[in-house]
Amino acid sequence: MKFNILIFFSVLLASCAPGQDEIVVYSSRAEHLIAPLFERFERETGTQVTWVTDKEGPLLQRLKSEDAQTPADLLLTVDAGNLWLAQQQGLLQPVDSARLATNIPAHLRDPAGHWYGLSVRARTIAYNTDQVDPANLSTYAALAEPRWQGRLCLRTSKKVYNQSLVAMMIAELGEQPTEAIVRGWVTNLAAPVFSSDTKVLEAIAAGQCDVGVVNTYYFGRLQRDNPDIPVALYWPDQQGSGVHVNVSGAGVVANADNVDGATRLLEWLSEANAQADFAGLNLEYPVNDGVDVAPAVAAWGEFKSNVINVSRAGELQADAVRLMDRAGYR
Repeated sequence: MKFNILIFFSVLLASCAPGQDEIVVYSSRAEHLIAPLFERFERETGTQVTWVTDKEGPLLQRLKSEDAQTPADLLLTVDAGNLWLAQQQGLLQPVDSARLATNIPAHLRDPAGHWYGLSVRARTIAYNTDQVDPANLSTYAALAEPRWQGRLCLRTSKKVYNQSLVAMMIAELGEQPTEAIVRGWVTNLAAPVFSSDTKVLEAIAAGQCDVGVVNTYYFGRLQRDNPDIPVALYWPDQQGSGVHVNVSGAGVVANADNVDGATRLLEWLSEANAQADFAGLNLEYPVNDGVDVAPAVAAWGEFKSNVINVSRAGELQADAVRLMDRAGYR
């Protein structure tokens, strides 16, 4: 009798566990941006994708707490700083894939293969078209010049997007020159820092400030709702290293049950048939150079991007946070 009970519970547990034909994704990318892609992957491959969405912090904590018992196979999140942190916490495993190496430029993925960028987001300058002649714009550093005093708006330094921007500036310029620039930004603020890029853009449109630094897709969303918004994008540092870029990306979970399935899904997301939607649904740029950008994004014009490996955004994130704190950038 005891033997039969053990068999019963063994079968019950097996039926509840994720199967090898199922891939479980933990995603901090919004559900409406991933559901259409996962549903298409299911139709094309017959492999079920189950996903859980949450903020990146809780997802990383959940992976740590679940440890070897996690059902997750793939972690999908935004910003190289978050991906780097997941790697440093031992939550991701390296993947060696010729398809991923071919589809994703080297500076948009972890050098050791723990994570791969799947879309590119540019963090650039936005300006009020009624108040600013773009000929007077040039670089991120120039926003610290006296001419912009009382004219600059920024999002809080607590957001990882700005931490990564400053970290990449440290990687390129060094810590002391970067701190001087950030101090100049703080001096030039027209208002206390904002909680979101959307609020920065709305302040620029309302004339509360003339310039700001934002991720391009936030502008795209506002422009989609209000085509006549008096704001435009400017591509800085085109005579130098180029526009700061970051990624939304993914990595195979260290304790994944379905490593092969997670790798197949990651490779599929890097291919042309998925890249247009993965990037286009959020008005971002594909990582795959063979894929055209969405028409609304293409209308903003082409630019040269910075090709320092985005992993540096994670490596120097703590230095960036301390620097911003010293400079009074809250």
